Amino acid sequence: MQVIGLLGGMSWESTAVYCALLNRMVRERLGAHHSARLLMYAVDFQDLHDAQAVGDWEAAARLVEEGARRVEAGGADFALLCTNTMHKAFDRMQAAVSIPFLHLADATGRAIQAAGFRRVGLLGTRFTMEEAFYRDRLRDGFGIETLVPDAAARETVHRVIVDELVRGDLRDESRRAYVRIIGELAERGAEAVILGCTEIPLLVSQADVSVPVFDTTRIHCEAAVERALAGSPAPVPS
Repeated sequence: MQVIGLLGGMSWESTAVYCALLNRMVRERLGAHHSARLLMYAVDFQDLHDAQAVGDWEAAARLVEEGARRVEAGGADFALLCTNTMHKAFDRMQAAVSIPFLHLADATGRAIQAAGFRRVGLLGTRFTMEEAFYRDRLRDGFGIETLVPDAAARETVHRVIVDELVRGDLRDESRRAYVRIIGELAERGAEAVILGCTEIPLLVSQADVSVPVFDTTRIHCEAAVERALAGSPAPVPS
């Protein structure tokens, strides 16, 4: 089993989900008392939040570059950047290290493609929804068209993430707002919706909506486990 590196803390609420999912998935695959071989470095999210808030993406990129180097130095065989938004700096971060990072949008694009969808809605931070780095990756790599909510709904989605979800504050009214926004995307022609922020699945799941949703945190973890266990022996009976 390869060592999976995690560059997390963005926020730690969703990084904890990464750790739990990876361990659970490895145990399900291998049985007995198996768990994932993990190595994690977490940033102080306040530093990243402050840089994003003023549009200082240079400072934000430096934070993830430093984190990537620490993950590599710790001995990870490959790694995950445990956030959708900071994939804005993915190419620069990847160039700073020699170990591969698995791109979250690529894993998501493959999952959407395998499900046969071509037009999907996208929820995430304002940066993920409004900038091109994520949508272009899905379009250019997988032929997937993305729809985003209107301006007022984008503000609601973003506010809930940064003011509530990253603090582990899960509110019923926010869940209802997200369900409504997902429904509006479906009415505009979205065949499915990407939960494109690693905290969103803490609030909304497939059980809450009728349109198919793609949980990027789970998809990212599934791709990591598949890579980590490639060539591993058959499961051990428990």
